Amino acid sequence: MKMIRAILRPEWTEEVTDGLAEAGYYSLTKINVFGRGKQKGITVGNVHYDELAKTMIMMAVEDEAVDEVIKIISGKAYTGSMGDGKIFVNTIEDAYTISSGERGL
Repeated sequence: MKMIRAILRPEWTEEVTDGLAEAGYYSLTKINVFGRGKQKGITVGNVHYDELAKTMIMMAVEDEAVDEVIKIISGKAYTGSMGDGKIFVNTIEDAYTISSGERGL
């Protein structure tokens, strides 16, 4: 199992989640976050914005689904400009459903 965390521009969140749902990936968590990447924020006129609004999507998937999920997220969130986002993939040791005690996804 893998945990995928994608940090995206907020305006692309719905496009990404719809694309994931169309492919059968419904289970996810969305969190509004603030941060900056390599560009260290943006400057508009005389104002520098150090931290920008982003959305983080977190989802657990089986190992064999990782490439497909990354392809969907990358394809739907891509503009070609700095600030499109970042995807992180980590191994999940185990998962449990609280209501049933069931182990796994």
